[in-house]
Formats: sequence, C-alpha cells, structure tokens
Amino acid sequence: MAENIEQENSTEEATRPAPVKSSNKTGFYYSFLTLVLLLCLIQIGFGAILNISKTISYRAKISTLTKIRDEAENQNQELKQDIKMFSSMSSLEGIARNNLKMAGEDEVLILINNNQQQNNSKKKKFKHKKNKKKK
Repeated sequence: MAENIEQENSTEEATRPAPVKSSNKTGFYYSFLTLVLLLCLIQIGFGAILNISKTISYRAKISTLTKIRDEAENQNQELKQDIKMFSSMSSLEGIARNNLKMAGEDEVLILINNNQQQNNSKKKKFKHKKNKKKK
C-alpha cells in the first residue's frame, strides 16, 4: 500500500506540471484572440468614420448639384420665353431695323455715318504730328 501511495503521489506530481503548461497555452490563445478582436474593432471603427465622412461629402455635393440644376432650369425657362418673344413678327421686325439697318415697306432709311468725322479728326492729329516732326 505504501508503494501505491507513493505511485499515486508520483503520478500526481507528474500530472501537476501539465495543467500549468496548458493554462499558459490557453492564456496565450486568449491574449491572441483579444488582439485579433481589438484589431477588428479598430477596423470597424475606421470604416464607420470613413463612411460617415463620405456620406457628409456626398450630401454636400448633392445639394450643390441640385442648386446648379435649379439654376439651369430657370435659365432654360427664361430662354424659352425669349424664344417666344423673338419669334413673334414685331420683335423680328425690331431686330431687323436696329441691327441690320432695314426699313419697312413704306419707310425710308437714312444712315448718318459718324466714322467720317472720327477719321477726319484722326487725320488732322496725324498731320499735326508730321508737321511737328519736320520742324
């Protein structure tokens, strides 16, 4: 019996260091899993921050684009109204009279050319300059 007790004690001593080794291994695994979990949480946090910032910038772009679109629609409406105004016969006649120097059927068009007066004054100045150079 004494031998059995000694053998049991020796087997208990042999088995005691084994749990210490397994607890070290489980501690390492837990710490490794904790680090992996922390890295995943950091990755999720950065992803959320980037998504929020992109959402804010896209909303700002959408608002500016809607403003531009509204301005373009308003300008389009104004241009349509201008086309309607200019396509009427009286407005076309006014454009022809003012820009193209045209007259109606019973009208006589008289043009006064102001360019000759300007040319004469330029020539006179030019002649004076020549006279000054000769002296």
